[in-house]
Amino acid sequence: MGAPAAIAIHGGAGTILRSSLTAEQEARYLDELRSVVTAGNEVLAQGGSALDAVSLAVSLLEDCPLFNAGKGAVFTNAGTMEMDASIMDGKTRRAGGVACIQYVRNPVRAARAVMEHSPHVLMVGKGAEEFLRQHGLAFEDSTYFYTEERHAQLLRVQQESGMLLDHDAANLLTMASEQAAEPAPLDPDKKFGTVGAVALDLHGNLAAATSTGGMTNKLPGRVGDTPMLGAGCYADNQTAALSATGTGEAFMRSLALHDIAAQMQYLGLSLEQAASNVVTNKLPLYEGQGGIIGIDASGNIVLPFNTEGMYRAYQRVGEAAFAAIYAS
Repeated sequence: MGAPAAIAIHGGAGTILRSSLTAEQEARYLDELRSVVTAGNEVLAQGGSALDAVSLAVSLLEDCPLFNAGKGAVFTNAGTMEMDASIMDGKTRRAGGVACIQYVRNPVRAARAVMEHSPHVLMVGKGAEEFLRQHGLAFEDSTYFYTEERHAQLLRVQQESGMLLDHDAANLLTMASEQAAEPAPLDPDKKFGTVGAVALDLHGNLAAATSTGGMTNKLPGRVGDTPMLGAGCYADNQTAALSATGTGEAFMRSLALHDIAAQMQYLGLSLEQAASNVVTNKLPLYEGQGGIIGIDASGNIVLPFNTEGMYRAYQRVGEAAFAAIYAS
């Protein structure tokens, strides 16, 4: 009998400020994480594929405005939203990605469409959107993605800080006003709001998916690590399924996720050893902050991060879900 099927998810990493997160708000984040990981785990329990499990989990995170992906994605400095996503099948190493797309309800489903219905791995912008319309992907108008919190972030960041990664801007706004309706539990300049999922199914196959709205006040056309294989998303049955959240440019420059897989394959390190080495020792060389979730073919799960916290959850089939925000 093989390893038990399991899934892990993340919703961003950062310096968590307990003082700015009420008990009710903390419960809301944890409830959402448990709900999403449980839905993905149910796919696995019913014999579904790891690919289907991560697709569902990430699409649910995209539908939740608490996280910077899909609905509630952050604004560019042009007042638009540009979203990136990727997905990878560990059995075949097929993959798909999209970048700088607008109005697609679930970018992770767009990435899967590129993988399954095109000869390409990565498609961007208007060409990608036209392709996705032809293949029946759900589109929404800009009002669907808009939230007052994200727009307020944009205005504040444009006045104060130039450019911040995802929910950093939310906390900057909170600090400016004690009466903010939804204070975010994150320190300015130290929050990285990508979402992702990794899974091992009952057939022994791995998959990973990652999605993001990027950076508040970013230049239109900026692409981070999320749609880049080996940087923001990676899966190979021989090593592990991995998804990243953090300083995108550092993950790209270091090819952090491929580095983990390579250390496992060529040096014989465990997933835990390789992931810890990259997050603790290698990312800081590139001024990289953030975290990684990973699962290997034996069902070992890792969730290392070099910040004070990361929104995270995991569940093995037949066991209860675990969810956490803080480092300890």
